[in-house]
Amino acid sequence: MIGGQPIFILKEGTKRETGKDAIQGNIEAAKAISASVRTTLGPRGMDKMLVDSLGDIVITNDGVTILKEMDVEHPAAKMMVEVSKTQDSFVGDGTTTAVVIAGGLLSEAETLIKQNVHPTVISEGYRMAAAQAKKVLNDIAKPVKLEDKELLKKMSMTALSSKSASGSKEKLAEISYEAVKNVVEKVDNRYQVDFDNIQIVKKKGGDIDDTELIYGIIVDKEKVHPGMPDYVKKAKIALLNAALEIKKPEFDTNIRIDDPSMIQKFLSQEEGILKEMVQKVKKSGANVLITQKGIDDLAQHYLAKEGIYSVRRVKKSDIEKLAKATGASIASSLEELTSSDLGEAELVEQRKIDDDYMTFVTGCKNPKALSIFVRGGTEHVVDEIERSIIDSIHVVVAAVEDGKYTSGGGSSASEIATKLQEYARKVGGRQQLAIEKFANALEEIPRALSENAGLDPIDILIKIRSKHAEGHKYHGINVYNGEVEDMIKAGVIEPIRVGEQAIESATEASVMILRIDDVIATKASKTPSPPGGGAGDMGGSED
Repeated sequence: MIGGQPIFILKEGTKRETGKDAIQGNIEAAKAISASVRTTLGPRGMDKMLVDSLGDIVITNDGVTILKEMDVEHPAAKMMVEVSKTQDSFVGDGTTTAVVIAGGLLSEAETLIKQNVHPTVISEGYRMAAAQAKKVLNDIAKPVKLEDKELLKKMSMTALSSKSASGSKEKLAEISYEAVKNVVEKVDNRYQVDFDNIQIVKKKGGDIDDTELIYGIIVDKEKVHPGMPDYVKKAKIALLNAALEIKKPEFDTNIRIDDPSMIQKFLSQEEGILKEMVQKVKKSGANVLITQKGIDDLAQHYLAKEGIYSVRRVKKSDIEKLAKATGASIASSLEELTSSDLGEAELVEQRKIDDDYMTFVTGCKNPKALSIFVRGGTEHVVDEIERSIIDSIHVVVAAVEDGKYTSGGGSSASEIATKLQEYARKVGGRQQLAIEKFANALEEIPRALSENAGLDPIDILIKIRSKHAEGHKYHGINVYNGEVEDMIKAGVIEPIRVGEQAIESATEASVMILRIDDVIATKASKTPSPPGGGAGDMGGSED
């Protein structure tokens, strides 16, 4: 105000919150997001049904899927969604854990702010606690190798136990391990996995147990001609990035025919070119042809006569996977196609799945790309199994790449919390308060697991704290019998990356939210109406 006159700095309709009101509002929004996924944590967690504006339904307990499907508007809440997305892209599992920890950190920070502890002090304490937490996690971690099949399968089953596919977790864990084992590559003494080399194809129908690992690739295409064989054993596969068609000129062309007999000559010439193309395929020794481009109708006829199983207009990504699976080279023209370019497979067959025909290339030797064929009773079930398998594969990959694993069931979080309490007393000062609150926030994991299992969280926490104080660092909650026991012996284990990234993401998001003391929200400007009235105003006059 100057001389009683207001000075407008922000646009009319802009909302602004400052100081503790802004911090409080952001914390409440973030806590609401955390609460929405908290009940899905663990093997006894519940599912969520999400219905979008078009009426499409998603049923899942996968944290990142829930948050992606939610139409979140509050900026602080969006930051919590980002925590989940980061965890998913970097690890593939532990998305709910990361959000629950972030919610716990903000909830604990709220009590300190009410005691007039400055947010920057809390942020500093949280960062110190996170660094120490990761050290503790590395200290309690155990080594794992690609050859440790049973250990890796247990990690996979731990990830699957909270999913709706948990009844078939043994089989899905086996599939996940075998898939990773086949496509993993060693670069500079480190394992790496390219997820593009694992194709997941889903079709409703059948049972979850009908899900299978295909040592080859599934092509979502049928053979081009009914006269071709339905299957080819001992397949010699030619992969082509060229069309079996007469090339059209790039510019307008007219052909003048003076003699009627020239028409037949012209057609015969065209027929001869196509026949020669098919002969080149046959000469190479191929009995299966898969091309990225088209195949002329006449060429289809000749291929069928030669008994060559052919598929056209296959996606570039599928052609590349087929090359890795079969050992074939992708030829860019028929002229350069030779027998050395061909790939091999035990069987290439056309199968009818549901109402669709698909081509299965199976029995490849040492495939560097393969497929997982997912089956389930309904579309929703198949979608959830796909999400479960993706999480399971990510877990195996993270364990193989990092070479370390830790115990689950809230045991790692409880051990870190115990060690942080000791660390806080050494640090002293106001940061000590923040580090102690960080430790409390980590205990949200065993607390949520026990609540979701219908157990008394206070009793469980007391038992876990007692065991960890005695030096039992791998003790956590068995949600099936309500006992506190050694999680490594129980087979509840996870890659170290799950815990590390959850702590890192949750801490960064919490600190960012705590440091915001001013929220300025500009009102969206209205789209101006078109001149002369709306689209429905035709400007007609009355008679």
